[in-house]
Amino acid sequence: MSNRRDFIKKAALAGASAMVAPSLLKAETLSGSSINLSDSKADTGIESRLIVPKNNGLRITGTFLDEISHDIPHQNWGEKEWDRDFRHMKAIGIDTVIVIRSGYRKFITYPSPYLLKKGCYMPSVDLIDMYLRLADKYNMKFYFGLYDSGRYWDTGDMTWEIEDNKYVIDEAWNMYGKKHKSFGGWYISGEISRRTKGAISAFHAMGKQCKDLSGGLPTFISPWIDGKKAVMGTGKMTNDQAVSVQEHEKEWGEIFDGIHDVVDACAFQDGHIDYDELDAFFTVNKRLADKYHMQCWTNAETFDRDMPINFLPIKFDKLRLKLEAAKRSHYDKAITFEFSHFMSPQSAYLQAGHLYDRYKEYFGIK
Repeated sequence: MSNRRDFIKKAALAGASAMVAPSLLKAETLSGSSINLSDSKADTGIESRLIVPKNNGLRITGTFLDEISHDIPHQNWGEKEWDRDFRHMKAIGIDTVIVIRSGYRKFITYPSPYLLKKGCYMPSVDLIDMYLRLADKYNMKFYFGLYDSGRYWDTGDMTWEIEDNKYVIDEAWNMYGKKHKSFGGWYISGEISRRTKGAISAFHAMGKQCKDLSGGLPTFISPWIDGKKAVMGTGKMTNDQAVSVQEHEKEWGEIFDGIHDVVDACAFQDGHIDYDELDAFFTVNKRLADKYHMQCWTNAETFDRDMPINFLPIKFDKLRLKLEAAKRSHYDKAITFEFSHFMSPQSAYLQAGHLYDRYKEYFGIK
């Protein structure tokens, strides 16, 4: 029995020592002296030796905020952690934050009178209020993402989203839009691709209400390209019915024609096409946006779609290739899905902080 107790005690001590904060760890050098691994001075002047031109891509200046997630783990941050994350964002030039959705099915970001009556769960914190206060504090522009009932994902029909959002849009403007200087626009949160039933009428109805209510504040969408990597839920690694560049231009030309008067920008997700296809699709996207007097943004995904594991931070060179293509195509803005999980130094993913460091090195950000 005593041996068992000794074993448990030693195991507990070993576990505790493994949890010691990095600031207390020491590394022994060959000379026998110790170096504090948390001492930033020890790394001063050490950078990656890049063999490609620096600062040759479009900088990321916006990020989604994904607090109502259904496919990536929740980080359970409070306001202290979010404040710190906004500082990390600001340090690399992010000036725009976008709540990706104000609610998804029964989970919501704010105490919506309408959605609570519909059976949604009461949130413990008013995240919209918190994000707006932080956006005010750090002089950022905030975009409100609309409610996603989940019925579109179940039925493939976007028109389901119109009715609930009639109330959500009105609530958002009256509860927050009139009170915060940072409230700068709207994100119509339905993620669609080509031939989505009801997409044009739904985007138009919701975009028009947003603009009419808020005195014309900008709206944007972030659809996906039905490319080689559009395989979510299929069990495959590649899409054998990927859209051609010509089909993409034709189909999105029809969609833009029907929504351009109430949708100001389109940020296509960039992760569904291969890296050698970026220029062809990006050129078409910019041409369509220019034709319909819309801004052309890119949603530069900072998670990796090339791996069988969903979802991990992207390899820096993959992100670099996408941002360089966006710059070559003269895109207006780069946003990302999304900084806090896949690029933040305080992310639950260790690789995210390293991506942040590589990004800063490449763009010469100190």
